[in-house]
This record gives sequence, structure tokens and C-alpha cells, in this order.
Amino acid sequence: MMNPFRDRKTIDGLNRMLDDAIAGRFEEGNYDESELSKLEVKWKRYLTSSKLSAQKVEEERRNLKELITDISHQTKTPLSNILLYTQLLGEQPLDDDVMEMVEEIRRQSEKLEFLIRSLIKTSRLETGTFRLLPEKGDMGSMAGEVKKMAEAKAGAKGIVIEADETKKRAVFDEKWTKEAVFNILDNAVKYSPEGSRIFIAVREFEMFVCLEIKDEGMGIGEDEIPKIFGRFYRGKAVKNEEGVGIGLYLSRQIIEAEGGYIKVISKPGKGSRFQVFLPKA
Repeated sequence: MMNPFRDRKTIDGLNRMLDDAIAGRFEEGNYDESELSKLEVKWKRYLTSSKLSAQKVEEERRNLKELITDISHQTKTPLSNILLYTQLLGEQPLDDDVMEMVEEIRRQSEKLEFLIRSLIKTSRLETGTFRLLPEKGDMGSMAGEVKKMAEAKAGAKGIVIEADETKKRAVFDEKWTKEAVFNILDNAVKYSPEGSRIFIAVREFEMFVCLEIKDEGMGIGEDEIPKIFGRFYRGKAVKNEEGVGIGLYLSRQIIEAEGGYIKVISKPGKGSRFQVFLPKA
């Protein structure tokens, strides 16, 4: 026969355990198994196991954060020294063959430096060891700053970047969103022919604001579009171009962490349109 008083007491005990677990103050020693029902004992063991798992995950996250910090610190000085001595070596009177090797050392060192920085940023995003701080911001202003960041490289190829002047606002972390958008724009410059044009437009929808980067480059095959945001993925047509295949991966991680998404419209030989959707302010 059911005992309403005992059942009520058991439910109250389960509720107290769950409340303690949610509040982060659950301690196994607070509950004496001799005073608990079988159901409460099982519930206590489950919560104890969950707390230990959460503590282990947090400890692993702290260890990974320390490892990333150590890698960043330990590699910064040697790479800076390699680049410095390469620059000094390049200023010496060397024959053409030696100068070509010095230039190659410089290029590969810069590539390695960029790769390490990108991997550190990616690891921090994936492990949640830093926090994005989205707030209301001006999309036109952000697009203008990204355009300035890419103009030197674009100018060297005779590429003209045109950007809309707009006051449309969205919710985003300015620092990291600029990096995400710049990665896309930098790719547009890298894979567009000399003398072409790149267009940056901002459009507003019901729930999102879209920043679109449209180029006149080589385009992307339909079968490759789902793959281009993979870590280290390089398209078949760009295997011989500079890059390590991590920029678009990082861009997607940042935009999705802000509650947005990226859409790609492209055909081989017809250029590409990358659309970055961010939550509307």
C-alpha cells in the first residue's frame, strides 16, 4: 500500500538534491545513505558522478588553456628572432640564388607564425577559454574598417573594393567579427584576378542583418561548398596558392558563436558571394 507521507518525503529529498546540484553546492557527505530510500541513494550516486565528471571537464579545460598559453609564449620569441635575422640577412650583399633562399625562409616563417596564431585562436574558441562579447554595433562602420585592412593587398593586384555606406545595426563582437569578415574578404582578394572588383553590401532582414562579399574570382564547385569551412581544407583549384585552410573555419566558428551563420553562393568561373548573417539589433 502506498504511503503518501513517505512518498512526499522521498520527492522532497530528490528535489533538495537536484536544487543543490543546480546551485553547485551538492556534496555527497550531506546525505546519509542510511536515511535515504533506494531511489534517493541512486539519485545521490548519479549526482555525485555528474559532479565529478563536471570537475574533470573543468580541470581539463584549465590544463588546455595553460598549454595554449605556454605554446603561444614559447613560440613567439623564436619565430620573431628567425624573422629578424632573416630581415638582417636580406640586407646583406648576396647573390640572387642566396637571396631567393632567404626570401623563402621569410615566407615560410611568416606562414608558420600565422598558422600558430590561428590554431591558438581556434583552440580558444572550441574550448570556450575566452568569451565573445556581442553588443549592438554599426555594420557599415565595421565593413569599412575591414575594407581598409584588405586594401593594401587588393591594391597590389589592382583590385578595387567597393563598400556600401550604411547605418544598419546588428549584434556582434566587434573585434572577432572583424577578423571573421576579414578572413572572407582576404580570400576574395587572394583568389580574384588582377583588375577585378569586390563588392561589400549590407542588407537588413526581419531577424538578421546580412553582410555580403561578392567577388569576380574563380568560384567554387557545388560539391566543394560544404567542405570549405572544414579545418585545413584547401580547394582543388587553390592547392598552389598561399594559405593554410583555416581562415574560413575560424570565421564560421566566430559567427556561429554569436548566433549567426554564413551562406555561400558560387559557381566555377562565376565568382562567389559569401553572406554573413548576424542577429538584428
